[in-house]
Amino acid sequence: MSTTIITMILILITTVTNSQASTLKYPCEPPHHNMYPFCNTTLPIQTRAQSLISHLTLSEKITCLADNNKGIPRLGIPPYQWWSEALHGITANRPGVNFTNGPINAATMFPQVIVTTSSFNRTLWYSIASAIAIEARAMYNVGQAGLTFWAPTINVFRDPRWGRGQETPGEDPRVAGAYAVEFVTAFQGGEVRGDGMRSVRKSRVLSEGGEDELMVSACCKHFSAYDLDSWGNYTRYNFSAIVTEQDMQDTYQLPFRSCIQEAKASCLMCSYNAVNGIPACADKDLLQKARTEWDFKGYITSDCDAVATIYEHHNYTKTPEDAVAIALKAGTDLNCGTYMMRFTQSAIDQRKVVEEDLDKALVNLFMVQLRLGLFNGDPIKGKYGKLGPSDVCSSDHKNLALEAARQGIVLLKNDNKFLPFHKNVVSSLAVIGPMANATSDLGGGYSGIPCSPTSIVEGLKKYVKKTTYTYGCLDVACSSNAGFFEAISISKEADFVIVVAGLDLTQENEEHDRLSLLLPGYQKDLITSIAATSRKPIVLVLTGGGPIDVSFAQGDPRIASIIWVGYPGEAGGTALAEVIFGYHNPGGKLPVTWYPESFTSVPMTNMNMRSDLSNGYPGRTYRFYTGNIVYGFGHGLSYTNYTYNVLSAPNELNVFGSKKTKSYNILQQTEGYSNYLYVDELEEHCDSLRFQVDIRVTNHGPFDGSTVVMLFSRVPGFSKGAPLKQLVEFERVHTVVNSDTKIGIIVDPCEHLSIVNEFGKRILPIGDHTLLLDDAEHIVSIVM
Repeated sequence: MSTTIITMILILITTVTNSQASTLKYPCEPPHHNMYPFCNTTLPIQTRAQSLISHLTLSEKITCLADNNKGIPRLGIPPYQWWSEALHGITANRPGVNFTNGPINAATMFPQVIVTTSSFNRTLWYSIASAIAIEARAMYNVGQAGLTFWAPTINVFRDPRWGRGQETPGEDPRVAGAYAVEFVTAFQGGEVRGDGMRSVRKSRVLSEGGEDELMVSACCKHFSAYDLDSWGNYTRYNFSAIVTEQDMQDTYQLPFRSCIQEAKASCLMCSYNAVNGIPACADKDLLQKARTEWDFKGYITSDCDAVATIYEHHNYTKTPEDAVAIALKAGTDLNCGTYMMRFTQSAIDQRKVVEEDLDKALVNLFMVQLRLGLFNGDPIKGKYGKLGPSDVCSSDHKNLALEAARQGIVLLKNDNKFLPFHKNVVSSLAVIGPMANATSDLGGGYSGIPCSPTSIVEGLKKYVKKTTYTYGCLDVACSSNAGFFEAISISKEADFVIVVAGLDLTQENEEHDRLSLLLPGYQKDLITSIAATSRKPIVLVLTGGGPIDVSFAQGDPRIASIIWVGYPGEAGGTALAEVIFGYHNPGGKLPVTWYPESFTSVPMTNMNMRSDLSNGYPGRTYRFYTGNIVYGFGHGLSYTNYTYNVLSAPNELNVFGSKKTKSYNILQQTEGYSNYLYVDELEEHCDSLRFQVDIRVTNHGPFDGSTVVMLFSRVPGFSKGAPLKQLVEFERVHTVVNSDTKIGIIVDPCEHLSIVNEFGKRILPIGDHTLLLDDAEHIVSIVM
């Protein structure tokens, strides 16, 4: 048979196959494709997954390893795109989501994660994730999204220059872990239960086979030690993060452990970078730790083209086939990209991979799809089948986006109670700055198409009809001062002036780290020029996710108030106006340290959290940083005055109580450390050590409002590498003028008062631990 005839036959077969795939609406579609065992919903999910695999040819198995699964028409399985995004709302411009071919053309755009985290409100975090999940299912039901979403980003915001820091829950690993638990639990359909002092959201405990159903699938990313995109000659594709065991255990791994152990995430994404010389997606010890130590029941996907980078950028293997083989054997189940689809067959031919390696990956993939109900027949007849266009951009979700922006906005400075403005007192207002009239840009990275976006100017005009606007700088880069004259002119005419400065995605984004912490271009000059010529002191509003060195504005009396809005989402303009005019009392707190420009002398590539003063290295984050700051972690002002008091807490804890046991022999004494006990040897005693700290929050007026209570701890004496302090717990509480609000915080010494030593082991120091609450201190002595 001639080559031409063979080619024509292959084209015909492909055309027919693709045509069949395009007519399939869902797997197990009756009457022809619902008789397979994998369609039998009465069978265990693992049995169904293995049944499905048994029906596949080798070539079909290989095609299932790519994110863009072309489907298997002969088995009635249509194409499926694994790659959908939902970081802070359904994200546009990703393969699994479209806003153009269907009845849904927008979705609720909540504030960027760094802003939502600033609320320090677990209930809010949970509610947002639940709303996004509803919109995701609704979009799936009308064919406009998948069910596997690659969010949340839970890497620690280690370096202030990182372009993707905006996507994270900030610099504290416990906060990042708490955010992961709330987001993933709600997103995947977890339940809410009451637990004493407050409501705690808990995911279901998975059955032994990990078979519980999922509303949608969440993915913890990026595993691990990933927080550099482009700095000097280093990119995320070729960077090897050199991380000590101490930092790995108490910083980089902590959020992922919470995401998997507590939230039961169904997906884990391995990152582009290498960790201590091994590319993350090729690191068997790293990936299998999630399964063996944290009981991960889900699939592991590579970041997009991260399997290719093993060979092409890290030069870790000699051939593409080796890269595919090492990734599969390490535990990477899905390749976002085409590398596995292109090179797995030749890797098998070269005996670098065996078919059983593929089967292990496919079991993990199909079990998640089965838990999502993809093989249960018509999705419209399923548990979530009634969700549709009316559930997207609902009034409840838009109100939630507004509330999230309100709670996330941080008041950094407010001299002489300059704010809030009184609506009837402000006769005219000048608003200046390129982001002041932005709408969709207020979402930050991984945004979708917002339902009802409101710019900052629009929000303010609702309160002051005589509001004038000019951009001042043509764009956020502000490379020219050509617009200054008009900006100064309108500021001279106005009663009050608001300047909107800061960052947008041209300054910080995926693959774009910053070089400087200063305001871009001529922005500082614009601000100071207007402050020098306006009738009254001005209000400075800052956009962007990364810290900014605004030291010049801190002590300038002509700049009376500074507000950070970050990327506040579609309702950001409305929320900011409510704060400025006193309809909402700000209560947000910074989830990340704001460093001075001098910090940029520290290499981004230095992954050490702890300081080393012998060589001038200042450390990172509030837990270890020893240098000067602009604003600290947890900073945030209010229009009211609060005091915080510890009402009751124990003064002493005896680790072993009255029991005279062999446990006394486990006291450790090591050079550089106070006396301590290994936490893993205290497991039977940890429950009895827990105690409650009763706290009184007093609102002295003049406004009702909410505040964030943060309880920190500091270990006794000297322990090598111990944090300066560490967050024990946080809670946002609502308060009323001239009244007290009481809360209780549960402290687990094994978790909250322990630290990690240089060998990566968690230890509990013996001696006087200090609990820190605002300006108050309380000593709890741990004795034996």
